[in-house]
Amino acid sequence: MSERRAQIAVIDDKRSMRAMLETVLSLTYDVRTFADPREALLALEREPADVVVTDFRLPGLDGLEVLARLRRSAPETPVIVMTAYGTVEQAVRAMREGAFDYIAKPFEPEEMALAIGRALEHRRLQRRASALEREVAGSRGRGELVGSSPAMQRVRALIERVGPLDVTVLVTGRTGTGKELVARALHAASPRREAPFVVVHCAAMPRELLESELFGHVRGAFSGAGAARRGLVGEAQGGTLFLDDVNYLDLDLQAKVNRLVQEREVRPVGGDRWRRVDVRIVAAANVDLLEAVRQGRFREDLYYRLQVVEIALPPLSERPEDIPELVRHFADKHGRRLGRPAVSIEPEALGALAQRSWPGNVRELENAVERALILGDGARLDRAAFALGRAAAPASGGEAIELPYALPYAEAMERVQQQAAARYLRRLLERTAGNVSEAARLAGMARQSLHRLLRRAGIDAVDFRRADTGAAADDR
Repeated sequence: MSERRAQIAVIDDKRSMRAMLETVLSLTYDVRTFADPREALLALEREPADVVVTDFRLPGLDGLEVLARLRRSAPETPVIVMTAYGTVEQAVRAMREGAFDYIAKPFEPEEMALAIGRALEHRRLQRRASALEREVAGSRGRGELVGSSPAMQRVRALIERVGPLDVTVLVTGRTGTGKELVARALHAASPRREAPFVVVHCAAMPRELLESELFGHVRGAFSGAGAARRGLVGEAQGGTLFLDDVNYLDLDLQAKVNRLVQEREVRPVGGDRWRRVDVRIVAAANVDLLEAVRQGRFREDLYYRLQVVEIALPPLSERPEDIPELVRHFADKHGRRLGRPAVSIEPEALGALAQRSWPGNVRELENAVERALILGDGARLDRAAFALGRAAAPASGGEAIELPYALPYAEAMERVQQQAAARYLRRLLERTAGNVSEAARLAGMARQSLHRLLRRAGIDAVDFRRADTGAAADDR
């Protein structure tokens, strides 16, 4: 992605002043000039600038009125006020009304260039702070990209490869697998990382509100639209726009999103002109979009424009070997927050958790760990803390456990737990090719403890060693 030049708008009724500023500033920035303040305000509603420079005295509207209107329509845009009638009172009033800086005429061009540089740096820091606030506020309740399974290694490799490229990405996966986290990781790996990351929850609001939220609206576009609004696409300017649950868009709105993806243009509700935007688009879907295309519920052209690169997140049931690592991660994360930073997990509890199907995926697992920390006692969490007293549903692809119904309940539960633990230990050794030290590290326990569990389950690690790997003497 080529570096974007900052957009500077100059409002002054004197042609000589407009010409001088355009000549000086256009060496570094993209400059638009306006003689009529009303024309400038309309143009800036359609296409906001990064910094606005306005004269204090203008025909029809003075600089303070221009400042007030800009503060309503684009409060994040720094405004520099200049005037030939510089007094302390005017400067104080302009700053009190929200001006970023105040420059008295006549001034040296370098003085204006320095003021614009300060304004741009202020806006960059403001955007960065807002992005960090959104990231912190939105981090709780989402599963992190934790796990060393082959499936998660492939996901991370794709993020590293695609993140720095300015291409559209489609993230697919079931609910709770961490699609938004992948989108945030793509943003963090991109040259846009210091610009906003804006989330659009397509399933969270009705269509008539979503269009206005997404594309903005002009003043008077509908009842209650007392002021223009730039919309979420405008807020993402220079950054990343994440369209979550994009499959919930209706067909009419999909046509406008298609124009956004293809042309990087939007038209506000009630507006009569398209305006250019500079955003990277990441979309997510929790259904098969290609099947939705076949059923006529999703536009084929939009599907292929979104699917330049697809990152498919596996459900937790397809990567059970990641569960112990995820459990320890969430225990550490929420333990610090709850004042219990040293909590550990009993190996038997980890084994039982790894056997559950987790239909809510990583989100459900995180909730289970947080709940266990709140309700559990002591420094170690056991099966009871996770409410694992009854048999867990077998993970996808796991064999069903057959038991005689005449067994007493307690004995049946013990048998279920033993068989589930044995299956977990076998998977662990399969993954590490019989390396007990590595298996103990992944399971979060001492090697001696794992040896004890293997003896109890009647499992010999030697049976899982491949001929070409060998094993260290202390691993026997």
